[in-house]
Amino acid sequence: MGTKKRRAQEKQIRLNQILDAARKLLFSDGIGNISISKIARQAELGVGTIYFYFKNKEEIFVALQEEGLALFYDIITKINQTPLACDEKLKQIGTAFYQFSQEYKDYYDIINYFLSSSKEFFEPQLKNKIDMSGSKILSLIENVIVRGIEDKTFHKEDAKKYAILFFGALHGMIQLKKLERTALGGANHKRLYEYSINKLVQGLIP
Repeated sequence: MGTKKRRAQEKQIRLNQILDAARKLLFSDGIGNISISKIARQAELGVGTIYFYFKNKEEIFVALQEEGLALFYDIITKINQTPLACDEKLKQIGTAFYQFSQEYKDYYDIINYFLSSSKEFFEPQLKNKIDMSGSKILSLIENVIVRGIEDKTFHKEDAKKYAILFFGALHGMIQLKKLERTALGGANHKRLYEYSINKLVQGLIP
């Protein structure tokens, strides 16, 4: 292995150590109780090493969110590239969102941690980076709806607003999983989620 490749691998390993440490501390301590020195201790790295990669702890948590959003964006992009009809694409996107929340729980929980909080944690520039990543996902959903309207699969609708409704409704349904054995009366959460997908898609069909 060449020196350049080895250094790149070592850099990635240290970066992963930092992000893994920050992820663990976020859920155990909350962002308000986390410092760069805490992350360094958890990662078993020097404080100077952390600052080599990130300016502050906020940048670390933005990096974690962007990783998760980029992963979900790639999943939706692959669905969009299939030859499926637009209604089926929307259903698959909805299903993929649920699977993402289960299979990539750490990423989903971090995204949800900041989405669900009423407090602003990031300065405008960093918040804009996250919002742009989220907007790209909404744009993919919006494009599916637009194409469905164009090929008459869907009736005329404000595609942007419906994309927000679609994503927001399903995000809310995922949150209800914790109530499966209480408020939901033992109803199967996954089946309720699938029911919601179908209802949302049916709402677009003439």
